[in-house]
Amino acid sequence: MSNGNTALAEKYRNNFLQEVIANVEEGEWVRMCMQCGVCAGSCPLGNAWAHTPQEIFMMIRAGKREEVLTSDSMWMCTSCYNCIVRCPRKLPITHIMHGLAHYAERMGLAPKNQPTRKFALEFWKNLTKTGRVNETSLGVKLYFIDGFVSGIKKGLAALPLGLRMFKTKRLDPMAMISSSGCKGKGDIHKILAKAKAIEDAKFQSKNA
Repeated sequence: MSNGNTALAEKYRNNFLQEVIANVEEGEWVRMCMQCGVCAGSCPLGNAWAHTPQEIFMMIRAGKREEVLTSDSMWMCTSCYNCIVRCPRKLPITHIMHGLAHYAERMGLAPKNQPTRKFALEFWKNLTKTGRVNETSLGVKLYFIDGFVSGIKKGLAALPLGLRMFKTKRLDPMAMISSSGCKGKGDIHKILAKAKAIEDAKFQSKNA
């Protein structure tokens, strides 16, 4: 458990709802959930979640901090917005779930081997490096995300597809070692660094 997480856990001891309200995007709306279950019934992946949004909100109000922030449920959201459209109280459920995932990552409690989390981190690193997604580099990285042996097996299985893509000039192996990215990528790095500094300062001021 990181020092920051330990400090916040102590500050908001017995009041996890207040911690969510203070630190999670749209977190104040959790108080409005009336536990009708429409979000759970509307989610196309509802039966694959360990905890549906309805349950997550109930757990937040019950103070189950560790169970919520270590859950992989927030990472299962596909942003289909069915829950928001059908919620009787119009809670921004999708935004809250993504906010919880982001907060869990900040606290160092997000499940390390959750596939969506791993993909999101690799996608972000790839995108921010040059300001444009290098599809070849990202694809190879994702093939080997579960280890070298697994990557080789996946690569061999996809070899016929790769050859067809190469023949139709949809796959450029040289992109692995050379990618110009977008114009002004240095400026993008400055913007992202500034945005992170603002976000960190805002977070620290809330929890001083």
